[in-house]
Amino acid sequence: MKIEIKGVSKDLPMVVGGYVPVFANLNLMVEPGSFVVVLGASGCGKSTLLDMLAGLTKPCRGTILIDGHELTAPHPSRSLLFQHPSLLPWLTVTENVAFGCQVRGEVNNLEQRVEEIIAMIGLRDFAGAYPAELSLGMAQRVCLARALLGQPRVLLMDEPFSSLDSFNRRNLQREVVNIWQRRHLTIVMVTHDLEEAVLLGQRIIFLGGHPGKVRQTYDIDLPYPRDMGSEDFFKLRNEIIEELRHNYADYF
Repeated sequence: MKIEIKGVSKDLPMVVGGYVPVFANLNLMVEPGSFVVVLGASGCGKSTLLDMLAGLTKPCRGTILIDGHELTAPHPSRSLLFQHPSLLPWLTVTENVAFGCQVRGEVNNLEQRVEEIIAMIGLRDFAGAYPAELSLGMAQRVCLARALLGQPRVLLMDEPFSSLDSFNRRNLQREVVNIWQRRHLTIVMVTHDLEEAVLLGQRIIFLGGHPGKVRQTYDIDLPYPRDMGSEDFFKLRNEIIEELRHNYADYF
């Protein structure tokens, strides 16, 4: 799915009254089937951008188009994966994965689809487990399975690996890349970790300023799977760091 953000401005209310501008005249395009990583310091509007793309909040001005149609509300074609696992504690893994589709009435072959996607993420032996019995990495895998069950065409991810230990982070990063390549998804992921952005993204969009705007974009021309220990990765990472440090010292 192609995403077009045209002249979008967004203001958020402040506790003390009034509004703070998050974006002003933001323009951005995400090509269908691409993996785009949005990078930036805390408070630059990264999560607000994902909320708008998910349809959870609307722009104050401007337009967001999905395949040429204006985005006005949440839709099953777009799934959002949050930073921290958000599972219902009284439901099993199987029940949590199926929950969204059941609520929407998408029950055709649901049991088989749930079994297949749980197997795909490597949790077949934990299908009957409850969230309290899962590690953090396993719980986030369940959230990923739930997000993918409805066959979305756009996957939005808000720092989905930041709360995981390094082992689980790398495993889940690899799994997401594999799923993206197999399903030809359009992925927009938010992170504050430059190394992660270079590891995963075809394109990096650097947001900054108040209100936020696109400060810089980078096309990452490295083959998958990427190796953080390779010379090419190290060189590209350092080039981007030096440019950002020179031009946008506030990020560091």
